Amino acid sequence: MNRKLLSLYGLKWNPFGPDVPVEALHIAPRVESFAWRVEQLTGEGGFALVTGDPGTGKSVTLRLLSERLSSQRDVKVGILSRPQAGLADFYREMGDLFGVELHPHNRWAGAKVLRERWQTHIDDALSRPVLLIDEAQEMLLPVLAELRLLASARLDSHVLLTVVLAGDGRLVERFRSDELLPLGSRMRVRLNLDRATPEELADTLRHAMAEAGAAKLMTPELVTVLCDHATGNYRSLMNMAGELLAVAAQRDLRHLDEKLFLDAFAAPAPAKAGRRR
Repeated sequence: MNRKLLSLYGLKWNPFGPDVPVEALHIAPRVESFAWRVEQLTGEGGFALVTGDPGTGKSVTLRLLSERLSSQRDVKVGILSRPQAGLADFYREMGDLFGVELHPHNRWAGAKVLRERWQTHIDDALSRPVLLIDEAQEMLLPVLAELRLLASARLDSHVLLTVVLAGDGRLVERFRSDELLPLGSRMRVRLNLDRATPEELADTLRHAMAEAGAAKLMTPELVTVLCDHATGNYRSLMNMAGELLAVAAQRDLRHLDEKLFLDAFAAPAPAKAGRRR
């Protein structure tokens, strides 16, 4: 959203966009508790899991974790950008994230170098490096198995890495398979994000507008209507609100209300049938 539109409503940023500053996010108590437990997990290492339907806040939870953990002294956080990659690209990206040169054709040497780098970090900082993986349901079976084996040493008694996986229901189903049951059983901290209630959606919407500098951007009636139509999905809620903001700016409206919602989202009236000859 350009500066002209932001100034029209006195906004510091688009409250409904995906790039809202982390410090302005509305954090539910369950997410806050999960983040605290993952912070404690970095001292011991291990796997954590965030699951939920699309639009329920998994990526936002990882953004919160990344910001908080990165602000801690000596905590190294890496974010895997291509969860769908094969083993060769997985090793290339891991080398880039943790600052070591890896040769994918020699995975034994690559695993050895990564483990040595992680152990050096543990010895220096007394915390485990952290790897965040969004859309983890897209990861290939060999990559998930390799990650499990990379993350521990000394016959599984010494954990070298803290890994947070986030994915939808397909990831949970995969963990029930014989091949991935050993990884699924290692999840020490879990967060399952359900569909939000209308009250939770309303709190999030009001918080977003207040943090952006326009607490009265919408009428209370419109907030209620949007939350009823979002069917418990934060992404749907913000997409509808963003669309209304764009329409209001186009029409030079100062406030967003129910009438604007009806104009923007009402189904078109069916065309009248012509007379038969």
